[in-house]
Amino acid sequence: MPRLAAPLTESQIRALEPRAARYSVADGNGLVIEVMTTGTKVWRFRYSLNGKRQPLATIGDYRMISLRVARAKAQRYAELVAQGISPVATARRDRGAEAKAEVLREAAELYMATEMAGKSDEYRRTTRRALDKDVLPAIGSMRVKAVTAEHVVAICDAIKSRGSPKMALHTRNVIKRLYEYLIARQLATANPAEVVPARSIATFESRTRVLSGEEIGTMLHSIETSSIRRPLKMALHLLVLTMVRKSDLVEATWDEFDLDRALWRISAARLHGDTDRIVYLPRQAVAMLQELHRTRASRTFVFPSVRGDDRPIAKSTLNQAVKALGLEVEHFVLHDFRRTASAHLREMIEHAQRDKTSAQTRQSESRGKPEGDPAEQRQIAQQWADFVDAELDAARKRAVGAG
Repeated sequence: MPRLAAPLTESQIRALEPRAARYSVADGNGLVIEVMTTGTKVWRFRYSLNGKRQPLATIGDYRMISLRVARAKAQRYAELVAQGISPVATARRDRGAEAKAEVLREAAELYMATEMAGKSDEYRRTTRRALDKDVLPAIGSMRVKAVTAEHVVAICDAIKSRGSPKMALHTRNVIKRLYEYLIARQLATANPAEVVPARSIATFESRTRVLSGEEIGTMLHSIETSSIRRPLKMALHLLVLTMVRKSDLVEATWDEFDLDRALWRISAARLHGDTDRIVYLPRQAVAMLQELHRTRASRTFVFPSVRGDDRPIAKSTLNQAVKALGLEVEHFVLHDFRRTASAHLREMIEHAQRDKTSAQTRQSESRGKPEGDPAEQRQIAQQWADFVDAELDAARKRAVGAG
């Protein structure tokens, strides 16, 4: 009995490197991918008729045909062979518009199976939802090059009519990234979404951008399930919990922390101010810092450079990590963490201090952090961390439910 091939994955296919001679790797059910000496990867179908091995039938170029589609074609060809029919003529006809991803639905499938394979689960899920719910029903049957800006506007307007301007903007950006991918592979010549201004769909001024509780949870879950380094995941999470500036965190040194007392003292010199700043750490932040301390690669810095010299990571590192994730939250910058925390804390502080003088409350709110005795500051810091934890847990449950 012939040995069954272990099914391939997109990541395995992408990792196949050219050799001195071309070679093939089997996926199963007659489907193989042939790697040419040039690096080009071509889907083939291996079969026998009347007990004799036949020449491989060509399905098409891997860059233009996803693994899922190649398997579907191989299954169809296997059914022809079972009837004693050669699949060669059918395969030749298939290598037309559909096989070249000239139809948007096929192009979107190729995009999801290849370009999106390395993205976070949450990002792939929201992209797939936008495509399946609004994009493909409207223009999925159209040729890639036939889609115009008017089609994109019509899709966004339909979403806005449901009262979802943010989703409309997200969907426009999904189309834009899809076409960037297709242009790079010479499957499209123009990007119809690029000429549709984001401000014409939904506008978020950077000075007022505040993430909702659900967005906080979604973002942290995307970070949590991503492939970025664990210390960077915790750095981004700590930015949310501690509400400090990015530079305050990435340049933090171990001698600033008293984890037994859950305190972080940032010196006035480092702040370029007159007084030290005391940050009261919630238990979630303490747990992360304890983990970082156990696995520390530097005696000095909490987030040392991976280059091995005794200096912190670059200030741009966290921005680059967020950008690489391709998070679904539009018009987001890291400073929005502080603004978001400040906005949510205002509500908490108003509730906790409603019996205090309005002057005290205004002073507390204007700084975006609680003022008063240490016990009160600790309570508010812990309340904020618990709120963030609850939103993250909700995002995890949404991901499980949608899976």
